[in-house]
Amino acid sequence: MDMELLKYIILPLFGAFAGFINTMAGGGSFLTTPLLIFTGLDPTIANGTNRLGIFIQSVFGFNKFRTMGYFPVKMAKVSFLPSIAGALLGSYLATVIAEDAFRKYLAFFMVIMTLVTFFKPVSDKKLEDIETTPSTVALLSVLYFLMGIYSGFIQAGVGFLILACCVMSGLDYIRGNSIKMFMNITTAVFSLAVFIYHGKVVWLDGILLGGGMALGAIISVKFSIKAGNVFVKRFVSATVIVFAVLLLITG
Repeated sequence: MDMELLKYIILPLFGAFAGFINTMAGGGSFLTTPLLIFTGLDPTIANGTNRLGIFIQSVFGFNKFRTMGYFPVKMAKVSFLPSIAGALLGSYLATVIAEDAFRKYLAFFMVIMTLVTFFKPVSDKKLEDIETTPSTVALLSVLYFLMGIYSGFIQAGVGFLILACCVMSGLDYIRGNSIKMFMNITTAVFSLAVFIYHGKVVWLDGILLGGGMALGAIISVKFSIKAGNVFVKRFVSATVIVFAVLLLITG
């Protein structure tokens, strides 16, 4: 079958699979970017087109979390500015550190942060019980600033760091994923605009991929809420280990 026809099948299908994983844990770009390259796109264009898919997925995933009452607005407001500041610093560091080096750094910190969150008891706080005290705000600011630095390094894998920051600041995994979707939207808007300006986005491919990722995100939100935080915690831990190993092997 011609690749132009085949992509109408594989992009939505693989997109749904990646969207499911990306929403519940993270690392979807490790699957979707190589897939876009496989369909014939230049790596830079594949990167830009993938941002469109992530944006579409995040909009649908975030909206599902929000409508089901799992979005802690106060915590999201606190985390926004520090992560942006960290991302700016991370972008600068990315210009002076070799890509293979920070891919290995990312793999290392993914494992460390996952171990920390794995041994942290799952929060059973209700949304109305989560308070943004001065100490919580300070902790969130530091954690999200560090997360932003790594998001400036490389887009793929940043979802793991966002989720880890949320859990370490007292949120459960499900509400942490809702903030992750929110952060993906805000950062994707700026990065996607740059790629579009430079003509590095193939709209049809991005929409096909994003449609599948959106479906996967909706299914993932429903499934994670039904399965509960303990299952999501285990799923995240297993996924992080797999992608960390892949980062080290391919790096």
